[in-house]
This record gives sequence, C-alpha cells and structure tokens, in this order.
Amino acid sequence: MTISLRAILPLAAALTLSFVSVGYSAEIFTTNGVAINGYDPVAYFTDHKPVKGSDKYKATYEGATFHFASASHRDAFTANPGHFAPQYGGYCAFGTAQGYKASTEPQAFTVVDNKLYLNYNDSVLKTWREDVSGYIKKADANWGKVRVQPDP
Repeated sequence: MTISLRAILPLAAALTLSFVSVGYSAEIFTTNGVAINGYDPVAYFTDHKPVKGSDKYKATYEGATFHFASASHRDAFTANPGHFAPQYGGYCAFGTAQGYKASTEPQAFTVVDNKLYLNYNDSVLKTWREDVSGYIKKADANWGKVRVQPDP
C-alpha cells in the first residue's frame, strides 16, 4: 500500500494547528466561564470593596461573563468595559510581574490610577503592595508573553 504525501498533507496541517492552540487560554481569567468568581467589577470602583454580582445582571466581554450587583453597574460596564475589567485579564498582577499566570481571589485587590488589579491571595497582595508601581511596570512589560501561557 502506498500513501501519497499529497493526501496526508492537509491532515498533518490540521493536526499541527490543533496542537498549537491546545493549552492557550482566553484573555480573561474565569471560573466556570465567569470572571472574578462572579464578583461585580464596577463595585471595586464605586463601593471600594468586592461585592458579589448576580447572574440576573450580566454582560460578556472578551469571551468572559461578568456578573453585576445591579443593572446600573452592568450598564456602566458595557459602556466602558476596558475601564472596569481587571488588568492582565484578571490573572494575578503579582504573578504577571513575575512572568507567569496565577488565579486570583476577589478580596485580594487594589485600585491604582483608576485600574483594578487582582492578586492570588491576601499574602501575595501584601507583597504586591510593597512596590505597586514597580510591579505594575514589570507586569505591563510581561503581559504580552504571559497572556498566551496556559491557564494555571
């Protein structure tokens, strides 16, 4: 039996493309398709604390579903999602500064220069706060390569 190279090239190309895309993640960190574990991103700016959202008020941004505590918060988000969405896709800001993706907890946050940054946990948040501006510079520089890493 002879197999023509011409016959298997399309299959080889398709397999190669599928392997290239495996392991890479979405732009936004989610748990079960929901960003920030269902917490309202607008509340970090208006209430200055994490507030659990409701699936009654939701919007999609960059392929992720965000929940909100109210229709007005949802509407503010949809009018300007780039403002309210967490930096680095909601992955740990400190982890991004170190060059890797890490999950986040909603209570481990800071708002700096009107931008939301989430961290892995309260202990990491404490370290993050020791040099916020320095870590932001490092994370900004790293995000391009970190964003295409596999999910944590």
